[in-house]
Amino acid sequence: MRIVILGPAHPYRGGLASIMETMAREYRRRGDEVKVYTFSLQYPSLLFPGKSQTVDTPAPSDIHIERIVNTCNPFNWVRVGLRLRRERPDMVLMKYWTPFMAPCFGTIARIARGNGHTKVICQIDNVEPHEPHLTDAVFNRYYLGAVDGFVYMSEQVHGELKRYSSAPALFSPHPMFENFGQRADREEACRHLRLDANVHYLLFFGLIRAYKGLDILLQAWLRVKRPGRRLIVAGEFYDDREKYEHLLEEAGESVVLCDRFIPDDEVKYYFSASDAVVLPYRSATQSGVTQIAYNFCVPMVVTDVGGLSEIVADDKVGYVCEPTVEGVAHAIEELYEDGNLRRFGENIIQERKRFSWRSMCNRITEVYGLAAKD
Repeated sequence: MRIVILGPAHPYRGGLASIMETMAREYRRRGDEVKVYTFSLQYPSLLFPGKSQTVDTPAPSDIHIERIVNTCNPFNWVRVGLRLRRERPDMVLMKYWTPFMAPCFGTIARIARGNGHTKVICQIDNVEPHEPHLTDAVFNRYYLGAVDGFVYMSEQVHGELKRYSSAPALFSPHPMFENFGQRADREEACRHLRLDANVHYLLFFGLIRAYKGLDILLQAWLRVKRPGRRLIVAGEFYDDREKYEHLLEEAGESVVLCDRFIPDDEVKYYFSASDAVVLPYRSATQSGVTQIAYNFCVPMVVTDVGGLSEIVADDKVGYVCEPTVEGVAHAIEELYEDGNLRRFGENIIQERKRFSWRSMCNRITEVYGLAAKD
């Protein structure tokens, strides 16, 4: 097929860019012709809570990436849509994670598929955003109504999607993140991070936003911290840091705070140094953090929200608990009962086989086939 992938990619940072680039490589391996169209402007600086949207690393040499999409310029949306209409790819594959993208993506999709040939397929992370706004329903309706088929990664998202579209939709779990490399030796990882290798570490990883429940974890940690255990918090604050300061002060040296975006080449060290990763989320659809943990064979504690329990099998690769201080504290204590961490790590080796990029791309191709029949 001739495929255009439209969404985040280099030089934009983070898991979404990694996903789109990895899928481009998988389709290229199959012999498809693939281009990636990414943003010239993703978010206006006033709306972006982090320190930087981009990375300084060289662009990948094995993928054709063009920066042509400006999410804030309607004239640009029309130009990109007309370009796709003329180019007539078989499939335009879009990533959708926030209604902010809907006016831009919806306009491009509506124009592109106007050639009667191109099908717009969406790999959808979220329908209803974690931080809602009054315009969400209108924006979702505009974009989702312009899509020919969907691949979703949790049943919660599927249920929300049905309110906006009757287009074909198939499930495929979030694949593992393999772009972060192989697990490092634990002592090497601790040395790289300047950590004491004689201490046991739990990990909270990723951008710090209100729905991710870091405050729940910190309160739980104050109940279960022990000599010889520390909690690593690795990620940039997208939420008001002052909300967490009193908990961090009370935890003292038992919390190792790395308040910054963690670049790809350092991710392996944080997971390789840690006994387990904790996702104390208040709400979720799915999480890329679980798929990084699978890649590095790190057990997990996740809360029973959204689709997390569909990905993390309770008492097999970790624990699924209530999204409360008591629930998270109890699950952390259970991790350190005799043999649990070792047992979970061994089970992950088998469970991770479910999460392949080949399966995801097969599912997308299957949805494309269903859409092409309509």
